[in-house]
Amino acid sequence: MTKDIATPIRTKEILTKYGFSFKKSLGQNFLIDTNILHNIVDFAEINENSCAIEIGPGIGALTEQLAKRAKKVVAFEIDQRLLPILEDTLSPYSNVKVIHQDVLKANVREVIQEEFGDQEDIMVVANLPYYVTTPILMKLLEERLPLRGIVVMLQKEVADRMAAGPNTKEYGSLSIAVQYYTEAKTVMTVPKTVFVPQPNVDSAVIRLTRRSKPAVEVIDESFFFEVVRSSFGQRRKTILNNLSHNLSKKLSKEQLLLALEAAEIAPERRGESLSILEFGKLSDSLYKINN
Repeated sequence: MTKDIATPIRTKEILTKYGFSFKKSLGQNFLIDTNILHNIVDFAEINENSCAIEIGPGIGALTEQLAKRAKKVVAFEIDQRLLPILEDTLSPYSNVKVIHQDVLKANVREVIQEEFGDQEDIMVVANLPYYVTTPILMKLLEERLPLRGIVVMLQKEVADRMAAGPNTKEYGSLSIAVQYYTEAKTVMTVPKTVFVPQPNVDSAVIRLTRRSKPAVEVIDESFFFEVVRSSFGQRRKTILNNLSHNLSKKLSKEQLLLALEAAEIAPERRGESLSILEFGKLSDSLYKINN
């Protein structure tokens, strides 16, 4: 039996053996707590019929736990220095493939097709580098990949924003973008002490369960997101002020007032008080007036 990678002693041994030094620019923080990894795999409900995609496997701590339970694991690693380490640490597992590529530039749909074929139970499970969490997740959601869901560890503050509901200070355009595609739930908080090197902030694990159809049906999706972003331009301003400021090239104040009235939204409300359904109504009535 090989000892788990995610223990302080084994991690240190691996790093020393390869003379590995952390790159701040890649946001590398390795987990050294096996129980947390077990919990992450549990939250993702990985079993022998599941396929997993991992992003940023590091030295393979989470990859190993996924490989023990999943049918197949495909991991995207951007740092070339980690490839020989992963080849070593993951050698006991024949169901793992490491792809040396930046996931933001990768054709993930094609990789899913090639590696998993017609498998239906596909999850993304990862301890994401904090500096690119949002672009990675938005890419996975916007491309509408055939995923059951996503379970990732990320900065607690970002997880709170993704899972936030209306009338909270965390609620904003990111909350709506994520919840448009998925049901979002923070399932676990993770202290900074279980990483090497220790990050400056606490982390959280969020579970995003893909919706069969978006949370709200809108006429024009990209316009909907533009309206949402415009409504949160400056948080202290009313929805009318924010929209006037950000959509003035497209719509006059009179048109905005008409659209707000049609959507039954008082112009003095603030963006953070609107539910995703209200944003849907508003964007559709603005769209109709504009076209």
